Amino acid sequence: MEFKHTSVLLHETIDNLAPQNGGTYVDATFGGGGHARYLLRKLDKGNLIGFDQDQYAIDTAQSNFAAFLKEDSQPRLQLVHNNFSHLKEELAKLGISGIDGIYYDLGVSSPQLDQAERGFSYRFDARLDMRMDQSQDFDAYQLVNQYDQKQLADVLYRYGDEKFSRQIARKIVERRRGKPIETTFELVEIIKEAIPAAARRRGGHPAKKSFQAIRVEVNHELDVLRASLEEAISLLNPGGRISVITFQSLEDKIVKQTFKKYSEVEIPRGMPVVPEGIKPTLRLVNRKSITASEEELAENNRSHSAKLRVAEKL
Repeated sequence: MEFKHTSVLLHETIDNLAPQNGGTYVDATFGGGGHARYLLRKLDKGNLIGFDQDQYAIDTAQSNFAAFLKEDSQPRLQLVHNNFSHLKEELAKLGISGIDGIYYDLGVSSPQLDQAERGFSYRFDARLDMRMDQSQDFDAYQLVNQYDQKQLADVLYRYGDEKFSRQIARKIVERRRGKPIETTFELVEIIKEAIPAAARRRGGHPAKKSFQAIRVEVNHELDVLRASLEEAISLLNPGGRISVITFQSLEDKIVKQTFKKYSEVEIPRGMPVVPEGIKPTLRLVNRKSITASEEELAENNRSHSAKLRVAEKL
């Protein structure tokens, strides 16, 4: 099996975790395992638990990481087929109550986009799907054909920042009155018809924002991110670190706000000593987000929108 995917901000993400031999680490979005392989090479001993809700990623990792999974003494890698919002539950099954580091590489992976049948991409014609977890019932086909006009417009505007959201939603509802909208290309054509010609000629593919918005809604990406960050922070041992790579502003806003909530405290004026209960939980490792180098930007187009934030448990 092949899972061709170039990891974004590879060294920055793992090096800023400051991994230590013997530590327990979590890869919340295993994917092709690029970050995991780099981390495992930096450790002579230690434990890495890789989460992915995509069965294809898990199956591929079973083959590509067989040496780490089948080590005689103690496997240095364990794989968990579940969404990263279930960190505590799944780690408890493995007897783990504290971790020394965790990292996230958010968004859809290159192999998911490149598998036409997954229905993620506007570049390939396929049934509307977009499920990261293929055991999930709800998919893009149901969203496009069942949401009412206001719900559709809200999703496109909130998660895709699509300024023509109302026009697109109206056109979708009109078209599906005749028959259900079944494929990605059908949806692309509807979106193109709804957007004025002048606007279609700038800003990239006209369906890009809408497809992103639908994918985020189908997979509840922002809700599960919030839940997972809370669990991750509570699981970190003192000195443990969390690294998060985001690719869109809504994700980055959630990470930034969560880190801020745990790294800043309001101290009443005149209080000489900060009570233990209101001391900050996190320390920001970098005040500003880390972005890709000029070299990486030239080599990997996906890195252009990437932002990395890192924090340490106090």
